[in-house]
Amino acid sequence: MLLILAPLAGIALLFALLLVADRYFGAPGAGRDYVLRIPLPQAGGRLGLPPIEGPLDASRPLVVIDAGHGGHDPGAGAGTLREKDITLALAQALRVRLLADGGVRVALTRDSDRFLLLPERAEIARELKADLFISIHADSAANPDAWGATLYTLSDRGSNEEASRLAASENRADTVNGVALSGQSDAVSAILVDLSQRESAAQAAEFARLVLREGTGKIDFRERSIQSAAFIVLKSADVPSVLFEAGYLSNQNDAARLASPEGRQSFAEVTARAIRIHFARRLAQAATGAPAPQPATAVPEPTGTGD
Repeated sequence: MLLILAPLAGIALLFALLLVADRYFGAPGAGRDYVLRIPLPQAGGRLGLPPIEGPLDASRPLVVIDAGHGGHDPGAGAGTLREKDITLALAQALRVRLLADGGVRVALTRDSDRFLLLPERAEIARELKADLFISIHADSAANPDAWGATLYTLSDRGSNEEASRLAASENRADTVNGVALSGQSDAVSAILVDLSQRESAAQAAEFARLVLREGTGKIDFRERSIQSAAFIVLKSADVPSVLFEAGYLSNQNDAARLASPEGRQSFAEVTARAIRIHFARRLAQAATGAPAPQPATAVPEPTGTGD
């Protein structure tokens, strides 16, 4: 009998010790002088929208500026020169320029070092009913002699091998260890959505041509024509969207330009001027009865542009 009770007593003692240990070490804050709390968003909650700055008049055109990458996704570059920091600085410089010129409302998809999914960036523009969406990026290449800025609009297939490669590189920002974070299909099945996307693409191309024109002699462009690729961030059916690759961080001259206050100012001035001309043209089209699917009050088009 004693031989049977001895093991049972040992098991009971071990169980009691485990309960004591669980109550002491398992309780929040027990055994340590802090409690780590991580706030989690509500499941199915709406995406938080950024503030809109500029005129209070809601009829004024709205530009949503997207600083590429952010948070755990540094983008291109290495060391202290990271794409996510360069794009944020460029986006903020463009916002300052537009607000100083007046007449245009502005919102940034991110104004700090935070991560956003690619579809979320375009969704912000749609939710805010933006009249123009500009996603800012910087590239990197194995060849340090690769240089210059490039403007991209959306297409189902890349305009060339380089455009397709770059789109694939940027689209990987929505994966973790090769696993897709978003299941958004590339197919646009609805006819009305397709027509809206075509019209938005036409307006985006018109704006991109303005940037190329206004940037002549001020920004070094790798391509003097608009390129196209299947960038996820540009796939908004009802918002004209452009991706602006501002240069190569792997190129010494480009990197120095993008990291300098002068380079950011030049980028902002050129892009802001193209934005003002773009909206002025749309206002003129609306006044003359030309098709204008997204009418907006615009500032007068600057003179002396050689239009």
